[in-house]
Amino acid sequence: MQGDSALGRALGLVRELRQRCPWDRAQSPQTLRPYLVEEALELDHAIQTDDPEAMRDELGDLLLHLAFQIVIGEERSQFNAEVVTRTLEEKMWRRHPNLFGETRASRPDHAGWELAKRREPRAGGKRGTLAGLPATLPPLLMAYRLQERAAGIGFDWPDAKGPMAKVQEEVAELEREQGAGRREQVEEELGDLLFATVNLARKLGIEAGQALERANFKFMQRFEKVEKLAEERGLEMGRATLEELDGLWNEVKASKG
Repeated sequence: MQGDSALGRALGLVRELRQRCPWDRAQSPQTLRPYLVEEALELDHAIQTDDPEAMRDELGDLLLHLAFQIVIGEERSQFNAEVVTRTLEEKMWRRHPNLFGETRASRPDHAGWELAKRREPRAGGKRGTLAGLPATLPPLLMAYRLQERAAGIGFDWPDAKGPMAKVQEEVAELEREQGAGRREQVEEELGDLLFATVNLARKLGIEAGQALERANFKFMQRFEKVEKLAEERGLEMGRATLEELDGLWNEVKASKG
C-alpha cells in the first residue's frame, strides 16, 4: 500500500496517534465499536439529508475508524492493509465473473451477486443464502436484507400483488388473534405483518426504513402544529380530550401541514 495514497496517509496518521497519544494507544477493536457505529449513523444521516459537506466530514471520520482497525490488526499480526484490500479484490472478482472472467449463464446482476455470495463461507464457516448477515442489523434493515437475499436466488413474488395480498392476510390474522386475547400470538402476528410490509415496500421499490423516517418526520411536524394550535386556543396538552386533539389534528392535516 503506497504511503502517499489516501488510505496510506490515514494509516500513517493512526500509527502516529498510537505512538504519541495515550488515549489512542489504549484503544482496541472492542472499545472503538460504539464510535464506529455512531460515525456510520452520522454518515447515514448526512446521506439522507443530501449534505455533501457533512458527507465529506463523516466519510473522513469513518475512514479514521477503518484505519484504526487495520493498524491494530497490523500490530497484532492479524492482517494489514494489503491483505484487507486483496481480500476485497478477490471477493469482487468472484462476485463479478461476467466482468473478470468465468462468464456464467445470463442472470440478473443482483441474482448473480447473491449466488456468488452464497458459495462463500461466512462467519463461523457457515454457507447458505442467509448466512453472514450481522445479528446487530436494525430489524427493518434485517428484514429487507433477508428478503433481498432470498429473492437473489429466485424465492420472490413476481410483482407487488403477492406481498399486498400477504399484508392483508396478516392483518386478518392479527385481528383474529387480538380478538382471542392471545398476547403471544398477537406479537407473532404483528411481527409477520411488519415483515410482510417490508416485503411489499421492497417490491414497490421503496426502502421501508426511509419511508418510516418520512412518516416519523411528518408526524413530528403535524404534532408540533397541534400543540401550537392547542396553546393558541387555551387547551392544555395532557388535559385536552382525545376528541379535541383529534379535531386539531384533522385541522392541521386538512391544511396540508
